[in-house]
Amino acid sequence: MVAPNGARRTKADHPALPITIAETVATAVECFDAGADGLHLHVRDEAGAHTLDTGLYKEALQELAVAVPAMALQITTEAVGRYQPDEQRQVVIELEPPSVSISITEMLSQGETTAAIDFYQHCLTKRIQVQHILYSADDIPVLIDLMRQAKLDTHTLQVIFVLGRYTKRQVSEPGMLQNFLQGWQYAEMDSSEVDWAICAFGQQETACLVAAHQAGGKLRVGFENSLWNADGSIAANNAERVREIVTHCEP
Repeated sequence: MVAPNGARRTKADHPALPITIAETVATAVECFDAGADGLHLHVRDEAGAHTLDTGLYKEALQELAVAVPAMALQITTEAVGRYQPDEQRQVVIELEPPSVSISITEMLSQGETTAAIDFYQHCLTKRIQVQHILYSADDIPVLIDLMRQAKLDTHTLQVIFVLGRYTKRQVSEPGMLQNFLQGWQYAEMDSSEVDWAICAFGQQETACLVAAHQAGGKLRVGFENSLWNADGSIAANNAERVREIVTHCEP
């Protein structure tokens, strides 16, 4: 999966970072051709700021479905200090996207456990695939407990481990993966029973993704998390980052 822009970076960080829907669609085509089979979608408002606007999401999803019909499309509900859990839930309910990523920490930040349970049950009913964002291994038992309260199957979870999200300057290292994998053991589950992926920050993004691939995980790459190739150079665009990961993970 490619995450081409995220919520925070701008063209001041990299001129090839897509901001508009048209730029995101063009990037998706390039990344699909480079080997990505999924897109993690952020949309921006007229000022280039992060937004959870349903209309913009709908427009982007429609255009992407035409341009890259074989690509899995996932929206984000990331708060970025701007949105509350009820607003994050509402965009999903209104849009009914094929897939969405949701932070369990953000979803429970206001203590709305019952609302969160109802929301996850709604997503199951509407067949909306939910990928749960886990910022640390401490999020694992919280997620498992909530899923059990909601009477949802904990063996069909989709999760993404965020390596290094709260470390200085958001630098990730491959060894951080083990904390997450061991976390499933503490929850009396095996990581092989979970559909898991990772994303990583900084110049070791490639090394982290290769380690996850070797451990059986899925991968998310792109300018949302890192601009760097393994050799320390700045990638020309998102497609270059995708090609590098595909090359490193080929049999």
